[in-house]
Order: sequence, then structure tokens, then C-alpha cells
Amino acid sequence: MKFLVVNGPNINMLGIREPGIYGRDTYASLIAKIEDEAKRLGVDVECFQSNHEGALVDVIQNAYGRFDGIIINPAAYTHTSVAILDALKAVAIPAAEIHISDVSKREDFRQISYAGMACRWHFIGEGLDGYLHAMRVMKEELQ
Repeated sequence: MKFLVVNGPNINMLGIREPGIYGRDTYASLIAKIEDEAKRLGVDVECFQSNHEGALVDVIQNAYGRFDGIIINPAAYTHTSVAILDALKAVAIPAAEIHISDVSKREDFRQISYAGMACRWHFIGEGLDGYLHAMRVMKEELQ
């Protein structure tokens, strides 16, 4: 089983960006946690991060036929990108939406999730552990 973990804009700034909301763990520590959990679960994982919408669309499209599941934190593109929604729908790979913070308790503009409309699972406000939770649930439900 192989999962693609996709992270959108500013996730590479974890540990620096608004630590009161996103914590002090760095992007490198997030990737290490994901890789450790993948090893523990016996799954393969590939991680990708970009600040560019088109690059995120490209990696989702290129996942077709190569991955069993997509775990995506579209970050700010959650609330704006129909292109990411359409890419997720086009490849039809089971997907989980992740948000480190609880977006339901944040600004009004964060209440719409376009990408989430194409996701089977949603892990919101669990911090970095949401990625690990998503991997466990995805593996269990796809086996």
C-alpha cells in the first residue's frame, strides 16, 4: 500500500509560522513523524510540499495509478482552489483532508473547503497527529 502526502502553501514554514496556532514542530519533524508511522504501519509513503497551486495539481494528477491513497493539507488553497478539487475528483484516489488547526473555529473565510468535497475522510484540528491518524484510518479502511 502506498500513500501520497501533499502539503500546500506555508506548511514548509511550520515552527516559524504562527506557533500559537500551528505549534513549534518544523516541517522536517512532520516528515520524520510521517515516515516513522509509515514504517510502523508497513506502508510506503511519499511526501510533497509546494507553495504553488499548479504544482499541487500536477502531483495529484501524477498520483493516478501509482498511489492507493492521498493525504492532503491544501492549506490556504483549501478555501480557494477548485483546481485542486477537480484534480482529486479526476484521479478518484481515496483521499483524506488534513488541517493542523481547527479551521471550524477560525475566520469565516476558512469555513469552505473545496478540496474537502473530494475527500472521504477529514482530520481537523489534531495538530501534526492528524496526518498519522489519517494514515492509520486509511490503511485500515483500504485493506
